[in-house]
Amino acid sequence: MTRPAPVRVVLADDERMVRTALRAILSAEPDLEVVGAAATGAEAVSVVRDLRPDVVLMDVRMPEIDGIRATEQILATLDEPPRIVVVTTFENDSYVYDALRAGAAGFLLKRADADALVQAVRLVARSDSLLFPAAVRTLATEHARAHPAPPAWVAKLTGREREVLRHMADGQTNAEIARRMEVGPATVKSHVAAVLAKTGTRDRTQAVIAAYEAGFLNAG
Repeated sequence: MTRPAPVRVVLADDERMVRTALRAILSAEPDLEVVGAAATGAEAVSVVRDLRPDVVLMDVRMPEIDGIRATEQILATLDEPPRIVVVTTFENDSYVYDALRAGAAGFLLKRADADALVQAVRLVARSDSLLFPAAVRTLATEHARAHPAPPAWVAKLTGREREVLRHMADGQTNAEIARRMEVGPATVKSHVAAVLAKTGTRDRTQAVIAAYEAGFLNAG
């Protein structure tokens, strides 16, 4: 059986020691490959455009342009952009929430251990589950802007789509949602696609953030 191609990763951090440590951890895994690195936000944008990785580990605070702006530029200029995970020292940092709203697929603490780092990269590469859903919930609760009325997309969701969105917010995979709802994985995939289309979001993370901001998930 042919082994699947490894997940290609780019590291973006202004600290050489951090880049070296991340490279050592990820390169030890047979299914992960570090293909490039950058020391500034502007360099990260250039490297990603050239190498087209699957996943980018992006430091939030870097010289020239920060990780938020770099994330925005990458997602706005590539037809098939990578999944971006912002790396931060503090999980409740407003920069992290801004990065998630800008399109990052999740975030990772710099103090995370090697196993957590590896599993985070694998998870976002698969893109069928939310990275650290409890932490995303906390961030959304602390930083989401209040809206006087729910946006129009809330009323457009079907009952099944509402149920799927709640399961997405809990971090469940398509397979887990399918078992919970007693439907096939293909049906769940269709519901997820409908949720993304109706919320006008790129992926699960942005859909869940939008749902918290709309008050949908806070409604119980």
